Amino acid sequence: MPQTEISEFGKILLYLIGSTIFIAGGMLTSRLLAPRRPNPEKNAPYECGEEPLGSAWAQFNVRYYVMGLVFLVFDVEILLLFPWATAYAHPLLKAQPGWMAFAVAEAFVFMGILALGLAYIWRKGDIRWIIPRAQAPAPGARISPRVYAEWNEAAASRQVAESQR
Repeated sequence: MPQTEISEFGKILLYLIGSTIFIAGGMLTSRLLAPRRPNPEKNAPYECGEEPLGSAWAQFNVRYYVMGLVFLVFDVEILLLFPWATAYAHPLLKAQPGWMAFAVAEAFVFMGILALGLAYIWRKGDIRWIIPRAQAPAPGARISPRVYAEWNEAAASRQVAESQR
């Protein structure tokens, strides 16, 4: 029987077929063996032990998403420094002194670009939270604000007098 060799593309194809069979087999097994007993408590959304209140379609401040994206970008970029640090200890860099200086300069250029990005979003105001100002509720009665101010002053003076007793 002649021995046949599989090309690199054939190996990739076998890997893809095997992984597809493995995943589909796991999903099929789960579908056949897992019990399905839905109830309202199981079907309710769950987040960090909190009971859901109100609709899930609430609007969130867009700053949450901006902060998440900024964190993700900087997290991934800082993560790229780990392979650089590992390669920095490689014997090839130590054997060639010029490569060591190039690697250090390259790292500082990379960190400089990160610092410029941070300065840009800081200057633009994207990492500053919008702090809502407290607003006094508007009274529904037709009483002038001067009357309310006088009443508040009288109540404050009574409170001070009681605390001094």
